[in-house]
Amino acid sequence: MITVHHLEDSRSQRVLWLLEELEIDYKIIRYERDPVTSLAPPALYDVHPLGKAPVITDDDIVVAETGAIFDYLLQTYDAEGNFHPLTASQEQREHRYWLHYAEGSAMTNLLLKLIFTRLPERAPWVMRAFVKGVADRAQTGFIDPRVSEHAAWWNDNLKATGHFVGDSLSAADIMMSFPIEALRSRADLTPWPALSEFLDRIHARKAYKLALEPGGDYAYA
Repeated sequence: MITVHHLEDSRSQRVLWLLEELEIDYKIIRYERDPVTSLAPPALYDVHPLGKAPVITDDDIVVAETGAIFDYLLQTYDAEGNFHPLTASQEQREHRYWLHYAEGSAMTNLLLKLIFTRLPERAPWVMRAFVKGVADRAQTGFIDPRVSEHAAWWNDNLKATGHFVGDSLSAADIMMSFPIEALRSRADLTPWPALSEFLDRIHARKAYKLALEPGGDYAYA
């Protein structure tokens, strides 16, 4: 049976959702974040040298990184291609692009936004005003324009069918759910209505809701 080493309130929630969509039995080992630093606990280092989640084990196979986990689950448990294109095609290339883009270019700018948003509150009080000024300039001058650029790209790709690849739910949609949920937690989605519509649809899915029950706290839902 597959074991998911799952960190609360994290992108590993997508792995649980994909497993529910694939109707695969699994069990969870849950890890709680440090209440002060929000970092993963040291116990995760016993699972993987980088101490990060998600990680899955399938008998003696260990797979880390969300994109690699998705590749493994799709190749091993989605032989009929219900959630990914099976044959070499433009659709398959697009699907592979979104799987890797979600954890690459998409999350880079959102992570920068999170870091620069939190910098002032983490700074010594005597430097807080200065740090806030620097952080605000970084966000307005570089980070926010890049985030908007990417969000517009997502919005344009969802307009036609409501999905990132083809006209039905695929693993690409599941991977892209986290960047869009993270964006909504930090910005107003009004300029990009297709993103809000996408989130409404996926949050209504039975498998999405089922994955929330064992996954625990998930602030982006």
